[in-house]
Amino acid sequence: MTVASRTETTSELKMGVLPWGQYTDWPSLQRAGQRADELGYDSLWTWDHLYPIQGDWRGPIFEGYLTLTGWAGVTNHVTVGLMVGANTFRNPALTTKMVTTLDHISGGRAILGIGGAWFGREHEAYGIEFGSGFGERLDWLDEAVDLMRQMLHQEEGTARGVYYHAKRVRNNPPPLQDHLPILIGGDGEKKTLHTVAKFADAWNTGGSVEFVRHKDEVLRRWCQEVGRDEAEIERTLGLGLVLLRDDPAEARRVEAAIRKHHPGYDEDGRVGTPEQIAESLVPYVKLGFRHIFFDLPAPFDQETLERFVGEVKPMLAEKALAAR
Repeated sequence: MTVASRTETTSELKMGVLPWGQYTDWPSLQRAGQRADELGYDSLWTWDHLYPIQGDWRGPIFEGYLTLTGWAGVTNHVTVGLMVGANTFRNPALTTKMVTTLDHISGGRAILGIGGAWFGREHEAYGIEFGSGFGERLDWLDEAVDLMRQMLHQEEGTARGVYYHAKRVRNNPPPLQDHLPILIGGDGEKKTLHTVAKFADAWNTGGSVEFVRHKDEVLRRWCQEVGRDEAEIERTLGLGLVLLRDDPAEARRVEAAIRKHHPGYDEDGRVGTPEQIAESLVPYVKLGFRHIFFDLPAPFDQETLERFVGEVKPMLAEKALAAR
């Protein structure tokens, strides 16, 4: 299937938001997730980190799976997942059990987001095995996702690699969803995208249109090699920080307040009017990336939260349709 035909047959746009769990308090973080659900977002995500990853690492941050559980109790419609879970933090059989329990708590809205992990400082501090480098961790990820998929969709699962040792492990009760999706985040062409092609229901990436196009081409080649229909894999796009304002000066003031709240945070975000942001996303939609989410740092900007789903989404849908 070509990129164009996949775009035409993919369902409508989905929008998500990732409120940062760092440098905030629980009532504010809980309310950000609840408000996203009220506004009609499709997906709600958070990080899986034990130290802040933006700005000063010595600040406060909440644990990922318990954050999702807290959101599950105050939301009704959004899917909930980690973007993405650190495979190194938990035994993959336990991770599968946890996300299955989350699926029941949320009424069938859980997504198993997983990646190889990269932040060495938190691993050293918490005494978590980090391996010899990315290559080894990605080998672990491949083994882990194989086991996770067995446990989610078969009566028993057995680890088939050299690092994990689960034997005929049962996941009872099974998820409420008939097919609880596994989402893998990452862009490594030799290992990560191979794992995506073999096992994932969804894939997350981000970056320039050229970067995303190239990685998508690599994924499709891997799918062809392993005999997988690439159209089965949902493409999700992470935008990072987004700030929506009609007045550029006001946008800069809001951005400055966010940077002050997260000491040392200096990454560029997407700043503009809803129409400008929508226009910038059309090329991604044409590539088949129809599930798009953005980062929402504390203090959680309500105007951006409201306007992204309320204005950017319909504008993007109209522009993407016109561009076909």
